[in-house]
Amino acid sequence: MSTLQKTFALLLIAVCLVLIYFLQPILAPFLAGIVLGYLGDPIVDRLERYRLPRSAGVLIVFLVFGLVVGAIILVVLPLVVGEFVKLIRDIPAALAWLQETASPWIVSQFGIDPFDVKLDTVTAQVVENWQKAGGVVGTILAQVTQSGFAFLGALGVVGLTPVVAFYIMRDWDDIMLQIREMMPRDIEPTFVQLCTECDEVLGAFLRGQLLIMFLLGCIYAIGLYIVGLELAILIGLLSGLASIVPYLGFFVGIIAASIAAMFQFQDPVYLVYVAMVFGIGQALEGWVLTPWLVGDKIGLHPVAVIFAVLAGGQLFGFVGILLALPVAAVIMVFVRHLHASYIQSEYYFQGDDSSQVADAPRAAGASLVADANQAAGSDEDNSSCG
Repeated sequence: MSTLQKTFALLLIAVCLVLIYFLQPILAPFLAGIVLGYLGDPIVDRLERYRLPRSAGVLIVFLVFGLVVGAIILVVLPLVVGEFVKLIRDIPAALAWLQETASPWIVSQFGIDPFDVKLDTVTAQVVENWQKAGGVVGTILAQVTQSGFAFLGALGVVGLTPVVAFYIMRDWDDIMLQIREMMPRDIEPTFVQLCTECDEVLGAFLRGQLLIMFLLGCIYAIGLYIVGLELAILIGLLSGLASIVPYLGFFVGIIAASIAAMFQFQDPVYLVYVAMVFGIGQALEGWVLTPWLVGDKIGLHPVAVIFAVLAGGQLFGFVGILLALPVAAVIMVFVRHLHASYIQSEYYFQGDDSSQVADAPRAAGASLVADANQAAGSDEDNSSCG
């Protein structure tokens, strides 16, 4: 890449970042539409192989997606809300149970009582705060309804997202082809290779890891429901969402389920049942779901995953948490290529007069690049940039 090309690329990136900064209020439906279009494109491509028109395939994908979302809203959401309301109402009873069971042992061992609170006061505060929360929600809804701009903005996000997703999904291959044709010819092979690897990584995460989270949530919820736990769906959903970080869903779920089981049944044998449910879920995740749906394409160490999630939340809040792992995985693709280029560069061997010593690292770098090129060549036909 020449100096002029590098300057132009940096200038283009700077302009894009400035536009993103100033256009943040209107970007939400477009970003959501692009994500939905990217997720649905492989399904539409598969339907297209059966001689189905692409527009018809997009409509089928939208219909299936709408049915799934509608089923979740009509069936799962009321159950989760009901369990959450029950959890709030049971807080005073849970504190009373802790005072009667755990408090004597803690007092005898440490001489302090962490549950020395007045239950009547706690109950009154819970009821009062719950009522205030309902009042706050009503006030917010009233303000949103009264504010025409806010209401139209929210309506625009909901209404524009499927429209953008439809056109992105229908024209995805053409858009990628046009982007590829605009690339300078000398960097086009490298661009295609990087896009292929990024597509593999993002596909493994978005279509694989999110599906694993959903399946784990279902497994935990069904298992706890069979055990008889009243908060089975809520804890299963929480465990599935927390599974975005390796092993976090397991620890969060088993701790929450154990506390809920002891409070509900007051029998230690149910702790064994809870452990069996999460043990089966963890075994299925490690031996079946992850190798089948994700494999080793993401390539992020668990510590890097935790850091990426925390950094994303610190910098951009909840949206940062959602985008942390896909962005980190794509960054790792570029890091691997930079590493392979570095160990072949003259700077790496600067000051080394021994050609024999240099041969091994140089060969290793060439091997890394060759492996990457071979992987890109084998998957180029399925690349999102092809």
